[in-house]
Amino acid sequence: MAERKNFWTGWQERISALRNVPPVLKIVWDSGPQVVVFGLGSRLFSALLPVALLAITRLIIDDIVHAVSSHQAVQPGLWWLVAAEFSLAVLNSVLVRTIDYSDALLADKYTRYVSIRVMNHAASLDLLAYEDPVFYDRLERARVQATDRLVMIQALGRLVQQAITTLTLSISIMFFSPWLMLLLIVGVVPAFLGESHFAFLGYAKNFRQTPVQRQLDYLRVLGGSKEAAKELKLFGLRDFLRERFTRLSDEIYDENVALSRRKLIAGSLLTAIGTMGYYAAYVFVIWRTVAGSLSIGTLTFLTGAIQQASSNIQQIFSTLAAIGDQALFLTDLLAFFKMEPTIRSKPNALPAPRPIARGFEFRNVCFSYPGNSRLILDHINFQLNPRERLALIGENGQGKTTIVKLITRLYDPTDGQILLDGMDLREYDLEDLHKVMGVIFQDFMRYEMTARENIAVGRIEYLPDDQRIHAAAEKSLADDVIERLAGQYEQMLGRRFEGGVDLSGGEWQKLALARAYLRDAQVLILDEPTAALDARAEFEVFQRFNELTTGKMALFISHRFSTVRMAERIIVLENGSISEEGSHDQLIARGGTYADMFELQAASYR
Repeated sequence: MAERKNFWTGWQERISALRNVPPVLKIVWDSGPQVVVFGLGSRLFSALLPVALLAITRLIIDDIVHAVSSHQAVQPGLWWLVAAEFSLAVLNSVLVRTIDYSDALLADKYTRYVSIRVMNHAASLDLLAYEDPVFYDRLERARVQATDRLVMIQALGRLVQQAITTLTLSISIMFFSPWLMLLLIVGVVPAFLGESHFAFLGYAKNFRQTPVQRQLDYLRVLGGSKEAAKELKLFGLRDFLRERFTRLSDEIYDENVALSRRKLIAGSLLTAIGTMGYYAAYVFVIWRTVAGSLSIGTLTFLTGAIQQASSNIQQIFSTLAAIGDQALFLTDLLAFFKMEPTIRSKPNALPAPRPIARGFEFRNVCFSYPGNSRLILDHINFQLNPRERLALIGENGQGKTTIVKLITRLYDPTDGQILLDGMDLREYDLEDLHKVMGVIFQDFMRYEMTARENIAVGRIEYLPDDQRIHAAAEKSLADDVIERLAGQYEQMLGRRFEGGVDLSGGEWQKLALARAYLRDAQVLILDEPTAALDARAEFEVFQRFNELTTGKMALFISHRFSTVRMAERIIVLENGSISEEGSHDQLIARGGTYADMFELQAASYR
């Protein structure tokens, strides 16, 4: 009973999934309308050729049989028929290659178009979405479906061709006997239902396996990455990772084999039924020919038509099943495209103020992650004034980076307001707001690109501007690093591509800082960007930062108090709230949390 319910549920989902086909056809059309028209035209001509070839073959055979039986010379028209058959055969071979050519063109255009759409849409979604494992599973399936659904697109083209060919052959067959077509269809339907059922089970299996596949992909990367190699060797993790990978991959293998075995047994039985339908029709035609009702040419025509029609009907059902099942896989891709960011600009949003006159103000700001009631920030109130350097300190997990993400509007507050020059941050155009900010996070990107490009990503329109690129490198102290590279600013960085060289953590950080300086922003934010530097190097970087932010708004996070004391004002965060606020001297004199933390760090240097 449960299997029967699952069977019908599967069919309902499959039929429902066919609603995915029209929007995907729209994507295919948008990716290359000229190629689509060219491919469909080629398939239309190719679809009409089988019945034309069979019709000419019938005439040729009947002419030959008549000439032999009457002991007469063949008529001149016979050679014209042979020439016509030869021409159609040549045309058919050309059309087959033309269809392959158009399919290849469309595959490239579709893959390029949909991959760009996935990249663009993923970049537009909220940062919070990337912290949700369910979103990652959907994104992974969308990325795979973006390219793997070429099978369905090509199947749609084949379906059009098969349908036209089958229609013309069916009309020809029914002209002699409608019962022949009925026999063929009855024989094919069971195989179609069986194929569709197992294809649905395959989709359900792949859906279930996505989280495990992501774990396997992670273990593959972990087992072969430069970053993990040191600890894998030192901690002896090779066997641990191998055993985990083996266990997970065995689970997937066993499930795949079990489904394939069931499909093999059931599919073989159902295919045998279809073969019986074809041979029943074949025997009927032979019987009528022996009885004298049909000529040898007509026998040849009908046996060819029955064989091709049977094959095409099976292919149509199989193709329809494949399209329905491929449409199931497209559910995640289309659902991904339907996802909308919640953090975006309002219609007629305001441009960011230039210059910023009153600064930022946090009013009773609270923040918690979706689905989690714990407040990361609990009714935070403070101001960041123009031409002020403000430092945030506190233990890990106290909300320092969250404040940075809120002030840059990567997050929106759960409650409360963030004001810029007296206006809610949500009133400003998001893209323009980001243009007035320069931000470097602790987990900054290391782009496997040239040194120039690594700096220019801070403001990509300045990529060809040597003066600005060099000035930014000088400000961040990255110029000394670049001067030592063989290719200098054109040197490929990282080990992914040929000719690339890797940098130390501190050298990468100086390049990342250059991005922030390149923006020449009104607000400069550094979130632990110098964690990989030693104390002296960090002091030099922040000394330069101190000089370069004179007269600008600056917000920075650091665990080193030699750096923090450069700020005019320091905010101490504890349990998601502000516990202390003031200058270094004021907080030391107060003898609270800041003074205790400062004394602990200072003691380690004595």
